Amino acid sequence: MESHTEQIQWTKHVLGGGRWLVLLVVAGGWLSILGGRYLFPVLLPSVQQSFGLSETSAGIAITVLWGAYALIQFPAGALTDRLGERTLLTTSLLVAAGAIVGVSVAPTFGGFVVGCGLFGLASGLYGPARGTVLSKTFGSFDGTAIGVVLAIGSIGSAVIPLVASHLLTSLHWRTVVLGLVVPLGVVGGGIWCVIESPTAHATDRQSTALTVSTLLGALTRRSVIVGTTAATVLLFVLQGLTAFLPVYYVRAGGVEQSTAALLYALFFTSGAVFQSLGGTLADRFGDPTVLMGVTVVASLGLFVLPSVSGGVPLAIVTVLLSSRLAINSVSNAYLIDSLPADNRATVWGLLRTVFFLVGATGSTVVGFFFDHGYETVAIYGLGGLTAVGTVLYLFLPRRTGESSDG
Repeated sequence: MESHTEQIQWTKHVLGGGRWLVLLVVAGGWLSILGGRYLFPVLLPSVQQSFGLSETSAGIAITVLWGAYALIQFPAGALTDRLGERTLLTTSLLVAAGAIVGVSVAPTFGGFVVGCGLFGLASGLYGPARGTVLSKTFGSFDGTAIGVVLAIGSIGSAVIPLVASHLLTSLHWRTVVLGLVVPLGVVGGGIWCVIESPTAHATDRQSTALTVSTLLGALTRRSVIVGTTAATVLLFVLQGLTAFLPVYYVRAGGVEQSTAALLYALFFTSGAVFQSLGGTLADRFGDPTVLMGVTVVASLGLFVLPSVSGGVPLAIVTVLLSSRLAINSVSNAYLIDSLPADNRATVWGLLRTVFFLVGATGSTVVGFFFDHGYETVAIYGLGGLTAVGTVLYLFLPRRTGESSDG
């Protein structure tokens, strides 16, 4: 009965006041951004063939993308506090569209890497503003709202690479990647029309300089220290895993490239379900409980993965692995809620810089192991790091209030 009442309250909250439109356009932007980022691992075999690259070199391209994404988080958070979410989200999508054009015409691998870096910078503008606009719009239902948006992003992570893998059989990779310009441009225009511009009063308040005492006060909270450390470790795992998961399916799992693409899509589609459920369950049962449960399941999947082969067994393990995507929605909502209301986007951007910058090295490290034939060692290592995340979440305090403004 209580669950039914909560569902009614959530539905009314989404449908009221045009909030559903905000949810729609923000989710559409994240679908395009995230789908674009996970398109690159699917393109890597074709890009490697075009430029004659090793696995390590290919991994470096993905690291540059995620490294640029990480470096822009702090400036993006500060700019969000100063200019507002509408400006940052729109700019992110339009600049990302320009970067995709650059990638598609890159004459050398160096040019390709520059394009990856620019796309990383552009897409990095989206993250802090996405989180804060959802927190402001949905209040105490922020965990569920963020879960819905991240779930839709995971669908983009599945659908866009899957469609691209089929198109690559008949089209050049340059033509395939260029197709991403359309959704990025369309959704960018939609965000500009739907999300309100901050009032002059709000802009003046948000442009207050971030003081050292405010920053230290936020960063020394136990919830922030534990949550950020766990997020850093687990993002390293995610980057390393997703950059080479299709390669692993083919090389160690014994399946064809087409089957590997389907399994990669399954990772994100089933992960979308976990993300949607994760936010809702965290709003009901508490963040630490859900985060510990998810990391246990995800680490189990990684430890089992080297022991299975073939389409069906790999599909079952892939579903276990995809459960870790629920961490994103729960962890994001938790950390945003743990930060002070003043300059929240700025501090959130700084934290995102930390865990994305470290996490970005995951693809290069895993690529190094794959280059030297130690795929199984890499997978077991990622499983061990995921278990470290479980231990960290044992020390994560519950939220002190229901509202994201608390």
